[in-house]
Amino acid sequence: MGDSPEAIRAWAEQRRIGGSRRRYGSAEPEVNPEDQLILVAFAGRTSTDDQQDPTLSLPRQLRNSQKVLPDNAVIVAHFYDIESGRMDLAARGRGHAHEQFQIPIPRDGGIQDLLNEAARPDRRFNVVICESIERISRRTYFSTEIEHRLEQAGVLLLASDEPINLDAGARKARTATQILTRRVKQGVAEWYVTEMLEKSWAGFEVHTEHGYNIGKACYGYRAKPVPHPVPAKRAKGVKKTLLEVHPVEGLVVRKLFGWRVVERLGYQAIADRLNLDLIINPPPTPIRAEMTVGRWTYSNVRDIITNPKYTGHMVWNRRARKGNGRNRPNPVEEWIWSPEPVHEALVDLETFVQAQQVSELRERSRSAAVTNRHPQTKRTYRLRSYLFCTLCGRRFYGKTSKKVSYYVCAPKKSYRPDGHPASVWVPEAGMVEGLNDFLATRVFGEYRQELLDTNLETLDTVQRQERAERIASLHRAIAEDNTKSKRLVRNLELVEQPDQEFIRDINERRAELRKHRIGLEQQLARLEDEVQQAPNPDLLSRLPITPVDLTKMPDELCRQLFEALRLEIHYDRTTNLATCRITLTGETIPAVSQTTSEAVVVPFQRGRTSHEHKESKMTTERYRPTASFCVVPPAGLEPAAKRLEGACSIH
Repeated sequence: MGDSPEAIRAWAEQRRIGGSRRRYGSAEPEVNPEDQLILVAFAGRTSTDDQQDPTLSLPRQLRNSQKVLPDNAVIVAHFYDIESGRMDLAARGRGHAHEQFQIPIPRDGGIQDLLNEAARPDRRFNVVICESIERISRRTYFSTEIEHRLEQAGVLLLASDEPINLDAGARKARTATQILTRRVKQGVAEWYVTEMLEKSWAGFEVHTEHGYNIGKACYGYRAKPVPHPVPAKRAKGVKKTLLEVHPVEGLVVRKLFGWRVVERLGYQAIADRLNLDLIINPPPTPIRAEMTVGRWTYSNVRDIITNPKYTGHMVWNRRARKGNGRNRPNPVEEWIWSPEPVHEALVDLETFVQAQQVSELRERSRSAAVTNRHPQTKRTYRLRSYLFCTLCGRRFYGKTSKKVSYYVCAPKKSYRPDGHPASVWVPEAGMVEGLNDFLATRVFGEYRQELLDTNLETLDTVQRQERAERIASLHRAIAEDNTKSKRLVRNLELVEQPDQEFIRDINERRAELRKHRIGLEQQLARLEDEVQQAPNPDLLSRLPITPVDLTKMPDELCRQLFEALRLEIHYDRTTNLATCRITLTGETIPAVSQTTSEAVVVPFQRGRTSHEHKESKMTTERYRPTASFCVVPPAGLEPAAKRLEGACSIH
């Protein structure tokens, strides 16, 4: 070979060609010793199918990648996904959106399949190429992680818009400038998508504030197309949509909320009742016609009950539609509300809130008086879901031991507060008897008003009168401020050529009046809330006087009565005292009256024999001499609501 440098280079070239492998450092591609081909895999990604056209984007990416490859490089595998580039790497490459399109590129898998094959010794490629580095990921962290995993497997990651030199030596496969350029591009890609999301979010906020609906109109409303505010889009026939009440479905929504709030029915119980007449109560129609079931379901009712658009406000961002939390409910504090109602309300805000509170009380509780689906269930328990433990706040559950029915609270040790026994057992017979006496005397008894009036110490007539006078005064003050603001505008119209100083004084005065009016409106709102929170003992007189005996009423009728009365029983193990509490509102009065009219009415026996006393091991000793009142805001029928408490000692 001689001693010249040319001889050394010739010898090195012979070793390169004759060797079984060609290396480029840690990310060096293998070379087929027979034909010297460089085997390449194509990596593509297009955004979610509602943002781009994958049938156009992916072929373009493949064409751009093929253009920059050397003649001895051939693409032997194709990996691509239709998904957001902002997803976590663990969630990438698992979607099926590509199945919805006729993409003229064979698919060997997604990004996960690419990484898995790259780690195998029998992989088909040693180089991966993409159109641009942001096609790998829109987040710098995951993009560099994918690049690192490929390098560890000996696979080089290339981009068509970056310099490519597969014939360079091991240390020159990528220069420092190329690495810097790629890192800058990765950061710019993440910045770009983040900025676009921020601007898009702000646009949706304004869109919501103006009352425009996004997507299909919810059940109970129909879309009302309006001309697009942008002239260019309006000229193309593009429209936006508002909501208007559907003449048939709107009535169903109002009825549905009424059952939920007044009778506190569960979602499935409401669906069963609606399914009794599908002509009057037409079921919702999903966006995809093939998913129609032709009847009301649990999820249909839940979606309506939890949708705040029925309050007249437009609400957006209730669910996360993209990214890792796809279709995940967002916290309520992240919802975007229109400041004012923008379409006709089917329920008021107060009713909507009460409907949500029913879920908190009914969690994991059945609506109907039916047995549990557990195969060992033998019977039902009358006070199921109405009896609570004051030590831990949980509901008691029914259990029978030696043919005696009990209510038991036995939380797990990790959920058991200090002072809570391993289990608390309360006999059903004595609890029902104490409740029966409470209802017979304080709720449906002849002398209930006298028992109530002795406990109305907090109801001060003078305070009520003062509040009413204060409210009237605030209304007058707000009206006076509005009149002053109008006068300022008229004064400005009378001046032919107002100077800047005059206009500034007018604006300052208007700002002062506006600030003062806002303060008055806040005071008025607080006072009106106090009026709603005030007790209304007159509601009790609207209930019928009847000796209803719970022991002779069917379970279903008992549950209807308990739901209408908003019954809660709180048992304190330390004092052996059960507090019975009901809540009356203007809405629930008719339901209580109807239920009691259907009940079996018999004379109530107050006394019991000593034998009966020993059998039950539980009796009512006394009622608390005082009854407290708190407020449940009404849903339009009454100015206030009243909560009545009574307690019985159990031993």
